[in-house]
Amino acid sequence: MTHEPASNNDAALAAFIAKKVEIDAMLARLQAFSEDHFGTEPEQVNWAHLGSLEYHANLLKRISDFAFGEVEHAA
Repeated sequence: MTHEPASNNDAALAAFIAKKVEIDAMLARLQAFSEDHFGTEPEQVNWAHLGSLEYHANLLKRISDFAFGEVEHAA
């Protein structure tokens, strides 16, 4: 009897946890960036800043929609 399936599962779990840690770090950086007004002084905000923020929001919405099976990612 071989233990390959458990070994594969262990490897998959380790890779999953490593990727989760990577995502958690990105989320923490994004949260800190948001708290810092995305690196922009509020009194200096212009339309270009809004365009950049809209782009960020669009990418995050795609991720959120996929994660929760919403909009075009719905089953």
